[in-house]
Parts: sequence; structure tokens; C-alpha cells
Amino acid sequence: MVKIIWTKRSLTDLKSIADYISVDSLKYASLTLQRIMSITTYLKSNPRIGRMVPEAGGNDRIREIIYGNYRVIYKITSPQIVHILTVHHSARRLRQTSLGTKKQT
Repeated sequence: MVKIIWTKRSLTDLKSIADYISVDSLKYASLTLQRIMSITTYLKSNPRIGRMVPEAGGNDRIREIIYGNYRVIYKITSPQIVHILTVHHSARRLRQTSLGTKKQT
């Protein structure tokens, strides 16, 4: 069984998402966060379930699962540990710094 670790950045992302949605609906903000967090439980038994992140330059350890408009991007750190790197809205541009990789020039 794989251990899921939420990075500080990913927790900040969740808070930002909740703050944004809660302007219109506290209930929907809570429901969205619950669902985003619950989809990551699939990673415990199968960390390679997500697709490779195209912006990661072919790094097969950086993957993502999609929930609605959100990309839950994670890194398989070891066979026993997965780090959730960021929760990113798909309409926004993904920066290399969000993935913990340097931009190649």
C-alpha cells in the first residue's frame, strides 16, 4: 500500500480552490474538495493509474488524475510513497516550477 503525502503547495492549492468556490457555495466548495481528495485514494493501490503529465518532458514518475476541471498532479517518489505536487485548474497554464522540475532551454 502506497502512502500519499500532500505537499504544502498542493494543500495551498486546495485552500485556494475552496476559497474561490465558496464565494458562490460553501456546500459545493466542500463537496469539490472531498471529491478531489477521495480520487487520490486510488493511488494507494495503483500509483500508475494516472496518465503521464505532458509538460513533465517524458518523466514517467510525474503523473496526473483528472477530476472535472482539475488536474491532480503527483510524483511517484518511491514504490511506497506518492507526493501530491499540485492541484491545478486545467484552464490555466502549468508552469515547470509546479512540477518541481527545471525548465529546459
